[in-house]
Amino acid sequence: MKTILKIIGIIFLLIIAYAIVAMLFFSKDYHFERSVVVNAPREKVWENVASLQALNQWNPFPKADKNIVITYNGSGNQVGDSYHWKGNKEVGEGEQKIIAIVPGEKVTSDLHFIKPYEGKATINMVVVPQGNGTKVTWSMDNELNAVMKIMKPMMDGQMAKMFDQGLADLKKQVE
Repeated sequence: MKTILKIIGIIFLLIIAYAIVAMLFFSKDYHFERSVVVNAPREKVWENVASLQALNQWNPFPKADKNIVITYNGSGNQVGDSYHWKGNKEVGEGEQKIIAIVPGEKVTSDLHFIKPYEGKATINMVVVPQGNGTKVTWSMDNELNAVMKIMKPMMDGQMAKMFDQGLADLKKQVE
């Protein structure tokens, strides 16, 4: 019994040590990105990443709630256009607004999470020709608070799963 308690105590101390190291030494700047090469011309791929409505056809985040309510503001493909979503606990509530466009190449959006927690991020969708196809890079940048620094490894895993699924769905949709 003492051996089990010692092991539990050591594990607990390691978790506390990790948390302290993460809070003190992990960068507050968070960058995550994934890419895929789509076997389609850049123009066709662009149509599916430059429009907020088209984005939500392959974006896995809203699909986590079949009853999500999405309200679009604007045509969905111009600077200033946005959408607001409200869903279950998993999806939460927030807004995404296009803040910059380089036609045929890059769309930058501000992402504002309202619920379950307040947060902001910048999303970039970059489209470049590659061979006979088009490379799409989806990235997110934001700042992590102390608690989020501790959760970074779990965030990386969840983000990889969602971004990879979304890019696979984009590829399937466009090809």
